[in-house]
Amino acid sequence: MHLQLREHGPGWMLCVAPLAVGGFLVALVAPTLTPPRPQLDPQLLQAMLQDPTPQQAQAAPQLPAPDQEPPKPVGPGPALEMRVMLQQGQQGAQVGAEGPWQLRQRDGLIWRAGNGAAPLSCGAAGLSLGDQSGPLELWLRAEAGSVQLNGNPYRGQLRLFCEGKGLTVVNHLPMEDYIASVVGAEMPSYWPDEALRAQAVAARSYALVHMARPADPHWNLGATTRWQAYQGLASESGPSRAAVEATSGLILSYQGGIVESLYASDRQLAYEAHGHLGASMSQQGARQLAQKGYRYGQILSTYYRGARLARLRPAG
Repeated sequence: MHLQLREHGPGWMLCVAPLAVGGFLVALVAPTLTPPRPQLDPQLLQAMLQDPTPQQAQAAPQLPAPDQEPPKPVGPGPALEMRVMLQQGQQGAQVGAEGPWQLRQRDGLIWRAGNGAAPLSCGAAGLSLGDQSGPLELWLRAEAGSVQLNGNPYRGQLRLFCEGKGLTVVNHLPMEDYIASVVGAEMPSYWPDEALRAQAVAARSYALVHMARPADPHWNLGATTRWQAYQGLASESGPSRAAVEATSGLILSYQGGIVESLYASDRQLAYEAHGHLGASMSQQGARQLAQKGYRYGQILSTYYRGARLARLRPAG
C-alpha cells in the first residue's frame, strides 16, 4: 500500500492507495539493530475501512444524530499491535515481573530467567544484568501476568535494546489493551460513560495513524502527552475497559481516510494547540456534553465535523 498524509477537512487524514510494487527499501549499510516488522504491513490496511451500512450511508458524512444509536461493535476488531516507547537513552532500569520472567533473545532463546526485579543496563558490548553481559537486544516476557519497568506494570512484553550507551524500552501490546490504558490516563474513570467512549474512539484513530506513520523505526509513539498519555496497567479501570469494549474497532473516518483525532484538556488548549488544523476535541467539553445527554457519536461530531464512524476489520 502507498500511505500518504494530507491536511484536508478536520485535521490530518491517513489516505491509502494501492502500490504497484511491494517490499521494502534496504539501506546499503544496515543498522546494528533492525526493528521488528510492524504489523501495519502492505496487506494490513487492505479494506480495513468497512463499507458503511445503508443506515450509515444515508447519514454520511455526519456522525449519528442525538436520537440515533451509534453502531454496535460486532466482535473484536483486527489484532493490531502497538509499540510504545517507555524509556529512551537512559543509563539503566529495573525490569522484571511480580512472578517468574524470562529475558529472551530475538530468536526466542532464553538468555536469563528470574523472579522479581533485576537491574538492566547498557555497557560497551551490549546489555548487562549484574555481572552477565548479553546481546544488544532482549525481550522481557512474564510467565504469567504483567511485566514491570521500574516498578510499573504493563501488559504485553518489553523490548529492551541499547542505543549507544543508553537503554531504550519499548512496550509491545495489543491495540485494545493500549487504548484502555490511554482512556484511563486521559480521562478520570468517574466521568460519564459517553465521554469515555468518545475518548476511546479518538485515541484509537490517533493510534492507527501513528501505526502507519511511526515516530521512530522502533516504536509508533511515546507514552507522554506529547502523543497520548499511557501508564500501562496503572491507568486501566473498569470504566476505561468498558469504553473500549463498547467502541471496539470503531475509528473516525473522513472521505475514506483515517482522522488523526487530536484533542486537549479544554477548549482553549485545544484551540491553541490544534486550531490551525481545524479540528480538536476538548475533553472537558466532551464531559459537559455527556452530562447533557449526548451520546459519544454526537460528541465526536461536535468536534470533528464531517467525519463519520467507521469500523476496522481484519484484512482478507
